[in-house]
Amino acid sequence: MTTSDLIIIGGGPGGYVAAIRAAQLGLKVTLVEREHLGGICLNWGCIPTKALLRSAEVATLIKHADAYGLTVKEFSFDLKKIVDRSRKVAAQLSGGVKHLLKKNKVEVVDGTAKLFGKGKVGVTKDGKPVAELTAKNIIIATGARARTLPGLEADGKLVWTYKEAMTPDLMPKSLLVVGSGAIGIEFASFYRALGAEVTVVEVMDRVLPVEDEEISAFARKAFEKQGMKIITAATVKKLDKSATNVTVTVEQGGKTMQIIVDRVIMAVGITGNVENLGLENTKAKVEKGHIVINEWAETVEPGLYAIGDVAGPPWLAHKASHEGVICVEKIAGVKDVHPLNFANIPGCTYCTPQVASVGMTEAKAKAAGREVRVGRFPFLGNGKAIALGEPEGMVKVVFDAKTGELLGAHMVGPEVTEMIQGYAIARTLETTEKDLMHTIFPHPTLSETMHEAVLDAYGRVVHM
Repeated sequence: MTTSDLIIIGGGPGGYVAAIRAAQLGLKVTLVEREHLGGICLNWGCIPTKALLRSAEVATLIKHADAYGLTVKEFSFDLKKIVDRSRKVAAQLSGGVKHLLKKNKVEVVDGTAKLFGKGKVGVTKDGKPVAELTAKNIIIATGARARTLPGLEADGKLVWTYKEAMTPDLMPKSLLVVGSGAIGIEFASFYRALGAEVTVVEVMDRVLPVEDEEISAFARKAFEKQGMKIITAATVKKLDKSATNVTVTVEQGGKTMQIIVDRVIMAVGITGNVENLGLENTKAKVEKGHIVINEWAETVEPGLYAIGDVAGPPWLAHKASHEGVICVEKIAGVKDVHPLNFANIPGCTYCTPQVASVGMTEAKAKAAGREVRVGRFPFLGNGKAIALGEPEGMVKVVFDAKTGELLGAHMVGPEVTEMIQGYAIARTLETTEKDLMHTIFPHPTLSETMHEAVLDAYGRVVHM
């Protein structure tokens, strides 16, 4: 029996960050992880996919080498080496998490955790008990997994989840992606850049449906220019598998069509890992595949908390990490803790072109009864973007017309996933349009588009 101040179940970006912060605050922490430290994000999500997309980005630049005055006589790629590099990046960072936990004196127990009443956790490995743990407080950070649709289940061979898509045994000549959220579009970008014929099917009426409508429309045009086929307001009805390919039946506007492809990637969302945790031994509630919590990540069971993907959307690693810090600071009695402001969580999609946003879309701001001022600026008017040879993109900002509050910012173009943090900081500091106008943006940088978009909202744009 091991007694701690805090038990954390799950070592992903929510769990391991919470563990380190708790240790910094003087708590004795035990963390239980059944697979890999770093969780899905580090091992099978955020990090390895970015390594894959980097290879695709380099491949795209090589294909356009002539535009930069360079000559590349032959171009080919080794899929195995691309995947191996991705896996090595993930392994390196997983090892780094292990080091950080050891440095902060967090006890790590390998195995599967289950709740056995108030403050009690049993851990098994390969079906055998390995530890009994007790603590006043327990945080569940078990993450989520790919959602499946009845009749459209992945088989790991012809129909892939993100795991198979990340470690392909061959390069498909044709591919259909079901779902155009961040996961689906990122894989669509990767495989298209390496030459696959890619079709994307989305049930909503536009791709990247959580983004601002203008950004979504701009991104779609860019994807189609690259040769992607986009089918929106459509559903996949059936998958008929042969030995080597899949016939996909798609319904759109009451009509059906059949598309034959080598592989299908299912990217229709995720659901929380709430099963086999022993939640039935607690008062905690589960709704729509996620554990119900309040603003401090507390469940209705005293001393039991949940953070990250298992606690609901947005399903983002940085949300999980921040939620974990708030949770443990509340547990430790830190005085100036504030609940997580979901409106200030930036979202990033690493497709080509990249997409990033924070805060309200224009439509949501108007629906909330706000009178708005909107500014836009194209990357085509930015010197750095032109010098990079990447002038496709735009920045859009939404302000409250009465107060000057920055309600939202939406971007599509090169490196916008790095730039969005400027607007996230602005929202956190409750910056007004005047503050942003008076901020000096360095030249020449892509970030100047952010300044110009603000100026445009107030009739002061210079370079357009």
